[in-house]
Amino acid sequence: MAEYNPVILQGQKTNDDEILAKSPLDAKALGGDSSVIIMELLQRFKVRDVMKRQVITIPRRATLRQAQVLMRDNRISGVPVCEDGRLFGIVSVNDIIRGLDGGWMDDPCEKHMATNLVVLEAGMPIAFALRYFNNYTYGRFPVLDSNRKLVGIISQRDVMRALLYELSVEIRKLERKTSKSIAETSKEASENYFRREWAVVRNDLSRAGHAANDIKGILRERKIDRSIVRRIAVAAYELEINICIHSHGGVLVLMITNDVVTITAKDRGPGIADIEWACRDGTSTANDWIRSLGFGAGMGLSNSKRVSDDFEIKSEIGKFTNVKCVFNLAPKKTEENSAS
Repeated sequence: MAEYNPVILQGQKTNDDEILAKSPLDAKALGGDSSVIIMELLQRFKVRDVMKRQVITIPRRATLRQAQVLMRDNRISGVPVCEDGRLFGIVSVNDIIRGLDGGWMDDPCEKHMATNLVVLEAGMPIAFALRYFNNYTYGRFPVLDSNRKLVGIISQRDVMRALLYELSVEIRKLERKTSKSIAETSKEASENYFRREWAVVRNDLSRAGHAANDIKGILRERKIDRSIVRRIAVAAYELEINICIHSHGGVLVLMITNDVVTITAKDRGPGIADIEWACRDGTSTANDWIRSLGFGAGMGLSNSKRVSDDFEIKSEIGKFTNVKCVFNLAPKKTEENSAS
């Protein structure tokens, strides 16, 4: 029996900003912060949320002719070769064309199927699925679960359909917003001092994003303006993932006081030698294992800085890295207003 050993091919690096820049969305329709909304959606949704779960497959001993009929009847351009949930390869239209030209349509699929596969994991954020579609020419990717079993298949259309639906939901929410000003909602949200922290364990990807989701819920309960909540959630997620995959572990802290929300990330090293380099798009210190899971394409500091009103980072090699993102809940007073 052939061993299952999919090869994860390496594509060109693409960061979230490049993906967002290619998204033809109307910023005004989304309240002027379409990029932040999209970034939040890309972080919120996993591959499992948008993939097709009803996967048409074919066994290894089936012939290419049978695969051709299956693809024709179901109007698909490729079919996974799978037995008992175990993925062995993929037969594509190109394999069928070569079989017709070469006269081997009655050969078993396992003889001509592609075995160097690019696969996605069900728990990956869909941001990574978009990178794969951008880096490769394939129209769809098989999706495996944590036990390496085939659980779905995802196409670019599946991703875009989910994003467009969620964006339409956001637009309807914005249209129903009351005329209450940001200052009024901020005043209600900042009536009491609030502080909470979350421990972030090194390489614990099963809980990656847990603290950021908690923070988003806390802020929404306090009725903070949704556009500000989105920006805070983006920064919290980026900083939490950083602690998880780039450090020895640490804490993520939320503090609300005096019309200000502060997100602080504190880790136990190894520290950053070149902070300017670390704050560039696409820089990463993640190892190959982290990258193979779809994480670690960049350190996210540039995104955190971009969405913050004030950003500060300190680091000492071998000891710590502290990052602080500050968000103003109330509009800043101008000098003229202050004088009056």
